[in-house]
Amino acid sequence: MIEIDGSHGEGGGQLLRMAVALAAITGQGLRVRNVRARRSNPGLAPQHLAAVKAVAALCGAEAEGLQVKSQEIVFHPQGLRGGEFQFDVGTAGSVTLVLQAVLPVALACAQQVVVRITGGTDVRDAPPLDYFRYVFLSLLSRMGGRVSIAVERRGYYPRGGGEIRLEVQAGASLQPLVMETRGALRELGGIAHTANLPAHITARMARAAQQALPLLPAPQIEQQLLAWPRAMGQGGAIVLWALSEGGVLGAAATAQRGVPAERLGDEAGRALRAEIESGATLDVHAADQLLVYAALANGLSRFTARTLSSHARTTMWLIERFLPVEFDAAQAGLLWRVDCRPRLQ
Repeated sequence: MIEIDGSHGEGGGQLLRMAVALAAITGQGLRVRNVRARRSNPGLAPQHLAAVKAVAALCGAEAEGLQVKSQEIVFHPQGLRGGEFQFDVGTAGSVTLVLQAVLPVALACAQQVVVRITGGTDVRDAPPLDYFRYVFLSLLSRMGGRVSIAVERRGYYPRGGGEIRLEVQAGASLQPLVMETRGALRELGGIAHTANLPAHITARMARAAQQALPLLPAPQIEQQLLAWPRAMGQGGAIVLWALSEGGVLGAAATAQRGVPAERLGDEAGRALRAEIESGATLDVHAADQLLVYAALANGLSRFTARTLSSHARTTMWLIERFLPVEFDAAQAGLLWRVDCRPRLQ
């Protein structure tokens, strides 16, 4: 059994989600103590509980400590299995954070996996749904991941109620992600959406994002105005991306009560501009989220990032506990270069 101190590094929910995913993939027993110890409300929140239960379903795991606020879990995976699954976070907890735990496990299954998840699709402190499907999944497809996602309904804080359907094809063999140079910028795009709010809010978000990118081709930002049954509750987000010959960079901001639309659009636009001007091949969030897939690929992966987050450093430490790979992260000029290579046996 692998013992993990949940207070290591950034000490948050991502360490827990990735630990149970890696345990499921490798078939190793797992004990995590001090779950989310570095957070103001330590222990399992509903979205973390949903993620662990979802992974357990995909590998027939026996688990202990699965209740809200629990600060220790024990996880005994059995065998990976495909099929159709449905999970409900029960709150506005993030659907995309649950997917961070479920997707690597689903890709490792020998049969097709279809998952429906109900919860928050665009909530604070989590990747908005459009970042997941237009930036992250685009990059994963370059590695051979055959994944599709359908948005049945959007959901926001505090009610949740959003629903997605994820389909993962069996038999995908992940290829290394080698992105050393970005190549010429081809297109800037994005989606700004709001639900059950006045139309001018969406337009103001989009306009502020365009103004934050003055020296680049004006991004073509699609504006979506949603209402029931396409969305439950009030909320929104803006997601931007930059397509190049070598891949895609992304940035996002999620609507919050009391925060002006202009600030959200400006935040997302400035973030994307920083990624473009840095010359990095992956944005800081993708650099974090793709680490586990690079570790599962057959061969050397290499990319550059503008900075290396504490999430990324913690994830690299964790992956090396489970898989025969080693990470090398070093500054190369103004960028960080990250290598993931199979460890010599």
